[in-house]
Amino acid sequence: MKMFWSLVATIAFTAFAVGAENPPAGMVDVFVGGQEGFPTYRIPAIVRALDGTLLAFAEGRASKRDQAHNQLVLKISRDGGRSWGSLAIIAADGTNSLNNPTAVVLRGTGRVLLVYQCYRGRFAEFSVVPGYEGEAVCRTWIIYSDDQGRTWSSPREITRGVKRPTEATSSAAGPGIGVEMAGGPHPGRVIIPFNEGPPGHWHVYAAYSDDQGATWHRGAAAPETAYTGANEVQMLELPGGRLLLNARNQAGSHQRRVAASDDGGETWSPLVDDPALVEPRCQAAFLRHPVSTNAAEDVLLFSNPASPTKRENGRLRVSRDRGRTWSAGKLIYAGSFAYSGLVSLDPATVGCLFERDNYQRISFVPLPVNDP
Repeated sequence: MKMFWSLVATIAFTAFAVGAENPPAGMVDVFVGGQEGFPTYRIPAIVRALDGTLLAFAEGRASKRDQAHNQLVLKISRDGGRSWGSLAIIAADGTNSLNNPTAVVLRGTGRVLLVYQCYRGRFAEFSVVPGYEGEAVCRTWIIYSDDQGRTWSSPREITRGVKRPTEATSSAAGPGIGVEMAGGPHPGRVIIPFNEGPPGHWHVYAAYSDDQGATWHRGAAAPETAYTGANEVQMLELPGGRLLLNARNQAGSHQRRVAASDDGGETWSPLVDDPALVEPRCQAAFLRHPVSTNAAEDVLLFSNPASPTKRENGRLRVSRDRGRTWSAGKLIYAGSFAYSGLVSLDPATVGCLFERDNYQRISFVPLPVNDP
């Protein structure tokens, strides 16, 4: 019997060592559950300010539940992610839950916009109702920083601009990042990716602003020939102004759902599966990355748990043909790997902020950008 338990312990240690004891080079923990005031941190998002400062966002939660009196927290790095400052609470609302931090940096001013949702009191994603008024309504808010995340504005509600007045119950930005368009018919348009409930009847769409975030409008939902529950979603802009959408596939195959827009997110092509991008039903990161001063050479990057069954085996994939094909992927982390965010560090390097080890930690690691 003693030998049996010794063997069990050895197997358990080996399984643990695959992830936590063999971290990739340069990996550092940014948010750790049980430290700095919160039992759990979830839902990472990361952007790079115009001066190079990295801003890492997350939900600080009282438990692992999605609506657990969450507050939005921030850590800042001024050395490319090698070290991180102390935790700052940038949005809180009593016992209400704040969810889905989604950030974008405006090119002209450097202003950082952060969009998020608020669930009041005992209400959660599966219990909210359509409309704009009342305790049981999911609301969307925006804050901004003009000093690389050191201070933040008061929150301003934008629910009426980004949510349908009827039918839609829950609404969720990203989570992750937004886009400020550079080309096409709408240069300067700010795009925030959204999904809407009710649960079991999700759809994805873009909310957009043509005045740097002052007012917001809702685009049409991406159409589906067969319902698959397109859910948590990210968007990017290709050279020339086309937008690509990449969404979680909640009710169909274990493959990401993709679509395109040529009118600044107002309408989308029908959603289709991308068989190269497998998933266990989980959020993913989707980023356009510059590898030179020539925008035509930009590559697309994608990170997620590359498994059809489990949130593990995080991989970084590269597309050099605007998303038509993807590389096999570079391993980021072999163990438990869930939500992630990507940020460009320099032409040869991208940073990945990701949940690991059963949501115990959110860690950051720099990765080379090349085909495996």
